[in-house]
Amino acid sequence: MKSYLKKLEDQIRSRSNEVALADYQGSAYTYAQIAAEIERLHCFFRLAGLQKGDKVALVARNSAKWAIFFLAVNTYEAVIVPILPNFTPEGAAQLIHHSDSILLITDQDIFKQLDMNALPQIRGILNAREDKMLWGQKEIMEAWENRNRLFSETYPKGFSVKTIKYPDHPEQVAIINYTSGTSGNPKGVMLSYGAMSDIVEYSQHNIYPDPQILISMLPLAHIYGLAMEFIYPVCTGFTIHFLGKTPSPSLLVQAMQEIRPTLIITVPLVMEKLCDKYARPLLNTRSAKLLGAMPGVRLSFYKSVGEKILDLLGGRIKTIIIGGAPLDWKVESIFKKIQLPYAVGYGMTEACPLLAFVMPGKYVAGSCGRPIHEVRIDSSDPERIPGEIQSRGPNLTVGYYKNPEADAAAWTADGWLRTGDLGIMDENGNLFIRGRIKSLILSSSGQNIYPEEIEQVLSESPIVEESIVLDRGGKIVALVYPKTGALSNLDAQEQDKLAVELRNLCNQHLPKFSQIASVEWMDLPFERTAKGSIKRHLYK
Repeated sequence: MKSYLKKLEDQIRSRSNEVALADYQGSAYTYAQIAAEIERLHCFFRLAGLQKGDKVALVARNSAKWAIFFLAVNTYEAVIVPILPNFTPEGAAQLIHHSDSILLITDQDIFKQLDMNALPQIRGILNAREDKMLWGQKEIMEAWENRNRLFSETYPKGFSVKTIKYPDHPEQVAIINYTSGTSGNPKGVMLSYGAMSDIVEYSQHNIYPDPQILISMLPLAHIYGLAMEFIYPVCTGFTIHFLGKTPSPSLLVQAMQEIRPTLIITVPLVMEKLCDKYARPLLNTRSAKLLGAMPGVRLSFYKSVGEKILDLLGGRIKTIIIGGAPLDWKVESIFKKIQLPYAVGYGMTEACPLLAFVMPGKYVAGSCGRPIHEVRIDSSDPERIPGEIQSRGPNLTVGYYKNPEADAAAWTADGWLRTGDLGIMDENGNLFIRGRIKSLILSSSGQNIYPEEIEQVLSESPIVEESIVLDRGGKIVALVYPKTGALSNLDAQEQDKLAVELRNLCNQHLPKFSQIASVEWMDLPFERTAKGSIKRHLYK
């Protein structure tokens, strides 16, 4: 298997004048330009005394410069530590310190909020958007000032992409990716060059092997966005346009129509918003309902709606990949009906991130694809009785940074990675997620109750935006955030009455052992992780 950094070398040489990275309505860099920028940063690293294996933290918002900094550290064989920019200053400082990073790359506004007393090991801080240092020890500042001199001395006849040579050491740790997940207990997942090379290899063989146009909207500090919207694409010759943030539906459509990408990689939250804003209105008109009820024209009508959605998204989309969290089944049924070319995948940070995926032509609705390597269900009847999903493969983490307790808990005695997720697998190898082990409720009668299944029933109500189901003293309680305006004209007594009606309606569709005891209204949306999963641990 060829290293992903060697594949990056190939793209730099063969597509040197093609745009590799671009900020939406901003700066753009060709493959040759990013190679030159990488080498200038290598000159700085050498002057600063950065050694192979040293840690460098990257805490900044998505941008083309973010990507260049990442590649510069990654190709230098230092360990890059991408950290989400929306952590609190205290939380970010804790992770930077825990990682033993000696350099920090960050946005100026984030830097201003950091307490330097909490970062005693940091020797220098670089601006993630401009070519300047925000703070540094004397020798680090001098290294920064002399980097261009060393670059000129190294390439007296000018830099050429023919001279680049990136490392190939698959066993070495390349990335430490901190994940808060939904547990509230961040862990530093160590990912090797070999693990990332495996995901790039899989993606090139099973998604697209040749250059495409892509809009990056996911957080690059989360492994899903990092691997699937950046590392795989840049090592395959894509042109990547960075939006810089998770977009609103209108901003996304605007960008799609301007850039006209061929591939979308996103999370359910984005697609659910697009569905609500654009697909549902097309399907809910009186004429649409009439056409949808006519056997002779139903299929062609639904297909025409799908074509309108694809036209909204630029008209060149070939594949929509959705991952990071479960896709609402009502939204998925609409996507299937209107024949969007979508597929839902499954993974986790520890798997770099893919565990299961299949392209739209083979995708089975409701599943999350098929395993990319070995996956087993820890169940006496894997096709019918949910069990923990466990995996083995070359894409898996080598462990957690300075956390032997997490290492011990992550693996079975016979060497399989525990995902903490419950699922089943059909006879064709399609994987279906049934929930999280930590969310599982055991009834007094010994029945397994899966909160996600009750939440799916709740989602059928037109007044429910999102919900969480939990166990309180042996009773099942549903926390519900209502649709906008659903409660606005109701007094407290009327809201209580509506909660009882919602409970009774849902219980008609639930077995007795998993029926809801009460519904409580939430004033604010549930807090979510970077990948869109609700932070269940925050709610009691």
